[in-house]
Amino acid sequence: MKKKNISKKEEEFDSEVLDIARVTRVTAGGKRMRFRATVAIGDKKGKVGVGIGKGVDVAQSIEKAKKKAEKNLLTVPIHEDSIFHEVRAKFGSSQILLKPQSKGRGLVAGGVVRILCNLAGIKDISAKKISRGKNKINNAKATLEAFKKLKKPQKNATSSTKTK
Repeated sequence: MKKKNISKKEEEFDSEVLDIARVTRVTAGGKRMRFRATVAIGDKKGKVGVGIGKGVDVAQSIEKAKKKAEKNLLTVPIHEDSIFHEVRAKFGSSQILLKPQSKGRGLVAGGVVRILCNLAGIKDISAKKISRGKNKINNAKATLEAFKKLKKPQKNATSSTKTK
């Protein structure tokens, strides 16, 4: 039996429920109803994650989704409350475009993308959902794929200062 490390520091995350759906499994004995919850968590300092959980009631499915989201955390590189460069990503049929904005422009995004950017701590960004899909799970995963593609610029001190 494993013991949990009590001295381990737990980070506090804000959470937001993206979607709740009642799902049905049809068996020979009838239909079994369950709930599927999609939850996004973030610390507003660059860490964000999305999890999907199923349970007999809504509260149980939300808790399972939060635990899965904590396991799938992603660190987003943030530069002056925005992102470093434009990025485009696709997951399933969903396509997302994220563009950096100047300071004070605000969060110009909608739906799931807005929630994820807010939880990551991005305050100035312009986002566009290119596809026509309305699947919140695919849109959330496409946004996470876009976050994964973000890179910090490399500082090449040797190439820029060495000129003969």
